Amino acid sequence: MKDMQTHLERLRNEAEECEISKLATNGTKKALFAKLAEHHRTLVKEVEEAITAYPVIPSD
Repeated sequence: MKDMQTHLERLRNEAEECEISKLATNGTKKALFAKLAEHHRTLVKEVEEAITAYPVIPSD
């Protein structure tokens, strides 16, 4: 579970970094970064759903 949480945080950080699209002046780069940010947000949602759907069962 710790690995999934770490991966989730990494994806969140990458999505934030892609928000640079708001600052880009080049239209092509702006669109690319916006698309990457959206993709990372989708991945964040999917990982959150996986963590919720498959909680770790403690072993004895």
